Parts: sequence; C-alpha cells; structure tokens
Amino acid sequence: MNNLRSKDKSIPNWLMFLLAAACGLIVANLYYAQTLIGPISASIGIPLGVAGLIVTLTQVGYVIGLLFIVPLSDLIENRRLVITSLVVVIIALIGTIFAPNAATFLVSALFIGIGSVAAQILVPYATFLAADEERGRVVGNVMSGLLLGIMFARPLASLVTEYWGWRAMFIISAVIITLLSILLSRALPQRKPSSAPKYGALIVSLGSLFKATPVLRRRAFYQASLFGSFSLFWTVMPLRLAEHFKLTQQGIALFALAGVAGAVAAPIAGRLADRGWTKWLTGTAIIISAASFVTAYFVHGDTMTALVLLLISAIVLDMGVSGNLVLGQRAIYSLGNEVRGRLNGLFMAIFFIGGAVGSFLGGWAYAYGGWKLAALIGISMPVAAFIYYLTELKSRSETV
Repeated sequence: MNNLRSKDKSIPNWLMFLLAAACGLIVANLYYAQTLIGPISASIGIPLGVAGLIVTLTQVGYVIGLLFIVPLSDLIENRRLVITSLVVVIIALIGTIFAPNAATFLVSALFIGIGSVAAQILVPYATFLAADEERGRVVGNVMSGLLLGIMFARPLASLVTEYWGWRAMFIISAVIITLLSILLSRALPQRKPSSAPKYGALIVSLGSLFKATPVLRRRAFYQASLFGSFSLFWTVMPLRLAEHFKLTQQGIALFALAGVAGAVAAPIAGRLADRGWTKWLTGTAIIISAASFVTAYFVHGDTMTALVLLLISAIVLDMGVSGNLVLGQRAIYSLGNEVRGRLNGLFMAIFFIGGAVGSFLGGWAYAYGGWKLAALIGISMPVAAFIYYLTELKSRSETV
C-alpha cells in the first residue's frame, strides 16, 4: 500500500520546507564535532595525530547506515524507519554528553552517524511526492536544507562551545531531534513500497546495482572526490585558524558561518539540471572546487588578506561540492522508482567514504606535514575527479 499523493499534483510547500528543515537538523549531527576537534580531544584525551577520528567515525557510521539501513526504505514503511533511526541518534547523543572517556565518545559518534541516515531516507522520500517535471527543483530545495544544516552546524557548535562548552551542543541537539521525531511522526504521510525482495536479497542486490549502473559509479566517484576535499578542508581549517590566526571558537564560528553562502548553489544547480545542463555544470563544479583549494594552498601568513582569501576559498569550495551533490542525486533519482532508496544509499555511502578518508587524512597530514601537505592532498581529490570527467566528455553511452 502506498499512501502518497498522486503524481499529477505538486508537493505542498509546507511539506517540502519540513523535509528540508528535517534533513538539515538531522545531518548537522555529523558536523557539530568538526570545528570542536581541539576542545573535544583535549577534554577526553585523544592525540592530535588521530583526532580526525572524532569526525571520521561519525562518517563511517553514516556509511554503515547508508549501506544497511537506507535500503530498507525500499522494503518497509518509510515514516516508521525514519523515526526509529532518529531514536538511535537521540540515544547516541546522550552517550556523547555523558562520555567519561575517548572510547565511549567514539562509539557514540559512530552511532550518531548510523542513525543520521534518516536524512537520506527523507530525500528520496521527497522525490516520491514530486511530479517528474519538478524533481530537480524538489531535490534542490530539500538538499538546500540539508546543506544548510551541514554548513550551519560548524559555526553553531563553535559559538555554543565558546559560551557553554562542547557538551552543551550535544544536549541542544538531543532536545531538537526529540522534538523533530514527534513532529515527523505526526506530519509525514505514510509511504510503504509496493513490492521488494527480502532484506538479505535487498543487500545482495546492492552489488548488482552498482555493477549495472554506470551513472551511479560515475556520479559517486565525482562526489566522493569533492566531498573528501571538503571534509579535509573543514577538518584542518579550524586547527589552522586557531594556531596561525589565533581565532577563538567564536572567530572560527564566524568564519564557518560565511561558508554557508556556498549552499546557494544547490537550488540553482537543481533548476539548471532540469533544463539539461548537468554535464556542463558537473565540469564547472569540479573545476571551481579544485581552484578553491589551489588558492588556499598558496595563502601564506596570518594577515587579514590571507584570512579573506581563505574565506573566499571556503565559500567557493562549498558551492562546488553542494552544486555537484544535487546534480548527482538528480541523475540517480531518474534511474528507477523501486530501487531509488538503494541507489541513494549506494551513492551516499560511496561519497561519504570519500569524506571519511578526507577527514582522517586531513588530521594526519596537518599533524605531521602542516597545512601544505594537507592542502596538496585536498587538491589531488578534485583533480582526480576532473581526470575521470574528461572520459565522460568522450562517452555517448552515459547520460547523467
């Protein structure tokens, strides 16, 4: 039974706003710790060389959830699956609040990631509510909410930590997710898939889908490369700002807040993709992502000019990553209704692996080679994506 509306109607604006807000509030939990690596590691005793694990384990948990929980959206009722996942997030947030040591905190961080895949159940859920001709617009708008959650998470966490300590951020989030769970349980229409294989067969089918879907493989590699660069940047940059520019958590928050401007690319990319500009926009997103990191690499010193150049680099990098994300999701959501949850889970899992690798390499590189080594690794990721993109320009068999 499927209780969603008929496809000839537009998704109500209030519901699209709710889905966008929910995605942002949920996925923000993956990023609160990103600008707090310094205070958290000092508080619970994690060496700087492996402090990137604070972010990496959350992203690893997210990948686990994407592979083993999101595919369930093709099997069981979606609203119930979302609420169950959010309960996991709430319990894990409480675990971080009362964590007495590093091990407890890191295990809780892992489960925050696992439960936060609720956001990636809601994104394809929104496309089931949308008519085919408005899918790009709906994905763009919902993803704008998700991306704003990612980008606001960092400055918000820094500001809260500045005044009340890092644990306060997790307390606030636990309250917010609890209230959101209640609201979604009452507001979302049910959506039960019409038919699907059993869970075991569903998981096994992921390999077949990946092998049989060249568009998925291509779009996932693009985004994994760009998101790895993005995660490396935002793992390392707070450390650099504190060490070289002597910024407090409040100053780091203001820097990260400016990066939110990059989210404007998401709805624009969605609308232009509806007009058939996907391939051209993909190349543009990859190029500006690489160019932003090249600019950041050559920034020297601790002057105001250097800080402004780094800020511009952050905004441009965020634009490239967020725009390319919407292009990729729109492409894979066009491949088939009954496998949409699994395709989304694979896509997100692959690119979050890139993010986890970027976060870990960023923390390691900065500890042992400083900003230059970290930035060189960050540059190499979009460059790899661009080399692969050149093969797309020669191919006529893949429509993305």
